[in-house]
Amino acid sequence: MADPVLLEKDGAVAVITLNRPEVLNALSMEMSELLCEICWQVEADKSVRAVLVKGAGKGFQAGGDIASFHKEIDRIAVHAGRMIDTYHVAVRTLVRMPKPVVGQLHGAVAGAGMSLAMNLDLAIAAEGTMFTLAYANLGTSPDGGSTFFLPRLVGRRRAMEIALLSNRFDAAKAHDLGLINDVVPAAEISEKGMALAQKLASGPTLAFARTKELIDQSFENDLATQLEAERVNFVASTCTNDFKEGVQAFVEKRKPEFKGE
Repeated sequence: MADPVLLEKDGAVAVITLNRPEVLNALSMEMSELLCEICWQVEADKSVRAVLVKGAGKGFQAGGDIASFHKEIDRIAVHAGRMIDTYHVAVRTLVRMPKPVVGQLHGAVAGAGMSLAMNLDLAIAAEGTMFTLAYANLGTSPDGGSTFFLPRLVGRRRAMEIALLSNRFDAAKAHDLGLINDVVPAAEISEKGMALAQKLASGPTLAFARTKELIDQSFENDLATQLEAERVNFVASTCTNDFKEGVQAFVEKRKPEFKGE
């Protein structure tokens, strides 16, 4: 059997592919465990400057593996708890990773798949992509970080609507809500996803890491604390080779060639 998660490299871009296409990449224990390991590997790999997360087959991810839940129904609390614990480690790793992470979405983005998509730094979706949080349809509350990121992306009232009603909506509405950055023709999603990841990989990735951390901290900090954090990180950025290259390129009126140093 093929691995439920694949890792490939395209230059400085690590490509993580959810790989259970026969079940729309439904989250299993095996997938959760391997995703964790791959996320740790990518986080530690200094040659990786950006990450692209996508799904194999006809969808990104259609939620959890309900068939496995049914098989384990007599001990579901233990089974689900172990799987969620592992999945949440992967989520935290992706969020804290000091490199930009892009989601390439298509087909079904549901349940745990929608939670995962909301955790990523940027996301684009193919026309025809359908979203639903779906947990309410199973009689459970959400996981995967969705109750953290959803209200931050769309506001409390919209978050309640999406979570409680579990309606399906398309990529255009997801874009209007602020859940994704762009909608692209389905035939171009692979090209556009990689192009976005490659663009980020060629950027000042040390500065990106600081920017990512600053934005995430801003929800907890007061203004004075955030301003000080901005000062510290800006000054630290001026000590990098990327900053010197950026200034030199600006003066010489050329495109900078950043190396993440």
